[in-house]
Amino acid sequence: MKYCSIASGSNGNCYYIANGDDVVLVDVGINTKHVELRMNRLGIDPASVKAIFITHEHTDHIKGLSVFCKRYQIPVYLTEGTYQGTKLHLPEHLVNIIAADARVSIGSLTVIGLPKQHDAKEPCSFVVTDSVYNIAVLTDLGNGCENVQQAIQNADVLLLESNYDTEMLKTGRYSYFLKNRISGGLGHISNDIALQLFLENKTDRLKHLILGHLSGQNNTIEIVNNTFAQYCEKIQLSIATRDCETEIFELL
Repeated sequence: MKYCSIASGSNGNCYYIANGDDVVLVDVGINTKHVELRMNRLGIDPASVKAIFITHEHTDHIKGLSVFCKRYQIPVYLTEGTYQGTKLHLPEHLVNIIAADARVSIGSLTVIGLPKQHDAKEPCSFVVTDSVYNIAVLTDLGNGCENVQQAIQNADVLLLESNYDTEMLKTGRYSYFLKNRISGGLGHISNDIALQLFLENKTDRLKHLILGHLSGQNNTIEIVNNTFAQYCEKIQLSIATRDCETEIFELL
């Protein structure tokens, strides 16, 4: 399996997972021009994507969806609540409504939905598996619910939200309402909560930890790296950013 982050952050998210010719994206939260540019730098043909899975309706997860799926005629899988929340009018033949805990086969890949707690209408995260390896994409977590914990326990690759530094959020310029929305249990998880989830649930099968969905205002790559690096001596550690794609990683 191959995988990478095309974009990860509060301003846009898009993740690529492939097994041979079976290719899926989780979210298309940056505009199509930038998706295509970043894919081109990675040597990925956008037309190779077989399906798009949408976690929820917030703009940083669907910004490029309409144009991208229409241009390449790619089926989109999302919950009824998410679709209604997007307020998009996608071509009917491309829309596939799924349950938040659905299991969808895309060739050799199975994409498993994980209901989660986030301030959206019917959000879910996804685990993508080839029946040997499990790649868990866990962002926009209000908290580390049981579904999140189980996904971490079974992950070979874990892309985990590490959204904000608690002190930076507390002393930053965001309004009281926005600070409370982020940290109030239905928004995002902090570096410290992400670390706790990681330490309490990781198993020996975990090979690669990718931290993502970093806040542009309330976090830094340096803080995240310093928080996690000491616990990853035997695990590959990467940080996905908003500004550029990661390299393509491969599970052998």
